[in-house]
This record gives sequence, C-alpha cells and structure tokens, in this order.
Amino acid sequence: MAATTPTFDYEYAAQQRGFLRIAGLDEVGRGPLAGPVVAAAAVLDPDNIPDGLNDSKKLSAKRRDVLFDELMDCADISIAEASVAEIDEHNILRASHIAMVRALGGLKSPAEFVLIDGNMIPRGLNTPSATLVKGDAKSLSIAAASIVAKVWRDRLMVDLAQQHPGYGWERNAGYPTKEHKAGLKSHGVTPHHRRSFAPVHNILYQDKIVTD
Repeated sequence: MAATTPTFDYEYAAQQRGFLRIAGLDEVGRGPLAGPVVAAAAVLDPDNIPDGLNDSKKLSAKRRDVLFDELMDCADISIAEASVAEIDEHNILRASHIAMVRALGGLKSPAEFVLIDGNMIPRGLNTPSATLVKGDAKSLSIAAASIVAKVWRDRLMVDLAQQHPGYGWERNAGYPTKEHKAGLKSHGVTPHHRRSFAPVHNILYQDKIVTD
C-alpha cells in the first residue's frame, strides 16, 4: 500500500463551500511525562506552500527545522500551550483541547473553517470545523500545524534540559524513555513533571510512604 502524502484537497473542498480562511489544527505532547502540551494553528497561502510538508513524525529533525522557518515566514501561524498544572488539573485530553482552542484564537485573522487532527472537536471551539483522523498525513494545513507544534515543543524541552540535566529531555522531549525513567529515580521529580501521570505519581507516592 503506497504511503499517502498530504494534499490541499480538504482545504479546497471547504473553500468550495464558501470558507476562505482554512486553518489546520494539531497538537503534540500528549505522551510525555514532562513539559506542556503544545498546539499550533496554521493558515496556508495556497499560492505559497512550502515543499515537503508532511506528518511531522515522517520528517527528520533537520527538515522540520527548515520547514518551521519557512512556515513562520509565509503562513499565519499561532502556537499555544497548556501547562503541566492544567494537565494535572484536568487531564491530558482536555488540556490538549484547551491548547488547541488557544492556538486557533491566536491567529492574526480569525479562521473561517478548521481542519482538526483526530476525531474530536475541542469543547469551546465555535468555528465551523471537521475532524480528520491521521489528518497530518492528509491535509497540508494540519501537516504544517504538526510541524510547527513539534519543533516548538522540542526546542522548549531542550531549553528545560539545560535547567534540569539528567533526564535526557534534549533527546527524549520528556517522553518516558529508559533514560528519563532512570533520571526520575535518581534525581526525583521536577516542577515540569506531570504529577497525574503514573510513573511520576508512583515516585511521589513512594517518597510519601518513605517520608511518612
């Protein structure tokens, strides 16, 4: 089965229905044990779409960096986060939706229609929209959003790794790798760890038992 590459077909279909500004919306960072969840909204110029846009997971880090810079120059891009505190207060799904609504609201001009990666429309998103499962491999606008969110979050985790060495965040972006879990056991929990996630919660709970 041939691999699919994203197209502008879904955006053109929305334009045929009278919507002019079509935004792609995606998030990254549901699975990590540390760091915020990041969402991006992208409205592409149909006459100036960077070559090679694809699902961010299918691109090298170097290629993502190049496309990130191109997109920031030629598209209307908005990036937003939901904090670790919000993830712990709500849950990761709700927090990712909060970040997505924030990203959409941060565009220079409001979107008229939104293509959303996944199968759920976030609560509070009142713009006409459609969901696309694996949308980052189908829609160029969602692919653009996925690249921007991924690069932004990866760079953020590299910065946080300088402040909190020993967890490998510059390599694992906060995901639960062997190195990260070993760092948790040897260095403990930082303010950037998600306390509602089991590996972090279990360490805190064990520490509480030992302390008590």
